Amino acid sequence: MPTLLGLVDCNNFYVSCERVFRPDLIGKPVMVLSNNDGCVVARSKEVKDLGVKMGVPVFQVQQLINQHQIQLFSSNYTLYADMSSRVMATLEAFAPSMEVYSIDEAFLDLTGVCQQDPVTYAHCIRKAVIRNTGIPVCVGMGPTKTLAKLANFAAKKWSKTEGVLDLSNPQRREKLMKLVPVGEVWGIGSKTTAKLNKLGIYTAWDLASQSPQKIQKAFNVVVARTVMELNGSPCLELEEISPNKQQIVCSRSFSRRLTQYQELSQALSDFCSRAAEKLRRQQSVTSCVTVFIRTSPFNPHEPQYQRSASIKLDAATQDTRILITTANRLLSEIFKMGYHYQKCGVQLSDIQSESAPGQFELFAFQDSNLPTENSPLMIAMDQINRRFPKKLSVAATGFDKSWKPKAERISRRYTTDWRELAVVK
Repeated sequence: MPTLLGLVDCNNFYVSCERVFRPDLIGKPVMVLSNNDGCVVARSKEVKDLGVKMGVPVFQVQQLINQHQIQLFSSNYTLYADMSSRVMATLEAFAPSMEVYSIDEAFLDLTGVCQQDPVTYAHCIRKAVIRNTGIPVCVGMGPTKTLAKLANFAAKKWSKTEGVLDLSNPQRREKLMKLVPVGEVWGIGSKTTAKLNKLGIYTAWDLASQSPQKIQKAFNVVVARTVMELNGSPCLELEEISPNKQQIVCSRSFSRRLTQYQELSQALSDFCSRAAEKLRRQQSVTSCVTVFIRTSPFNPHEPQYQRSASIKLDAATQDTRILITTANRLLSEIFKMGYHYQKCGVQLSDIQSESAPGQFELFAFQDSNLPTENSPLMIAMDQINRRFPKKLSVAATGFDKSWKPKAERISRRYTTDWRELAVVK
């Protein structure tokens, strides 16, 4: 039986989450902003039609916002994560295997499930998701992941598809690929697109018509696999269990410029705590810590400074206290007075499973002044914070949180907080 994979992708996900509880905004221009209300991270179709690009600073489009009365929302990740889990729970009922690809995308293995009429089945999926969650989705289908992605792109772009497209038919595939620029193919980035264009490859069909061996010599095995996938030969399997992150980064822009070491230390401690929680959630440890700080690159009139520092730990850890102590040591090495810092962050790398055997020092002695690893303490902290979110933290200096990113336009956490439930009048 031929393989049939489906990609279900939520339409303008963050905006759609806000509209579920604000139906008065359906059909009106809506934008969701980044953590500090500084940049655009999600746009409704009406905003895209106005020419607003992803990631553009808000101040650059303020005139458009005023002119078209664009509704602005601060990012509400608590709401978005819960709505995502509801969408994924709905999708699980439609396929024996599913890969959650991102917060708003999932691959479904539909082989043998709907071979007789896949388009009608995909419409059933769309109706079920909108009925259960209020989130509109598009469904792309094909014999490979890359073709399912391509079908989803077309289902979103062309309204005649009614949000569903099946690329199992080779003639339909050829017709579509001749219309789609090669840069829209999954896995083909801007640099690869430029190199392909120099070789006279401009559309997805041009790429599919190439020899995989020739493409592998000119580029790499990843692009060669893409060629094979475009021709209907599966090279990428469904990953039902999401792989652990190999790198964890926690950083934020500040609501105001920070000038003192203690302020940066407090912010960095907060980031280390969140990074450590993510590390423990996937049952991993890290042995490399990197800290970075920088001033605002958008203010050329102020002195500019950015620096980072890394350290390799003797023993891999997941203890919040060790990470905070290490990060603050690195911060003390790179911090300089006289600058107005706009952002700092921590990066954990060299990540491995906590059950993996580690290298022990033959002559181990405590000369680093680091806390002793205490797994039971960390487990207890995580249990408390799961029950009472953000009630328990490890602070390096003080409890001043005025540096926290502003979120002046944040909506309610309608689905996760009893105090913020929607009110019906």
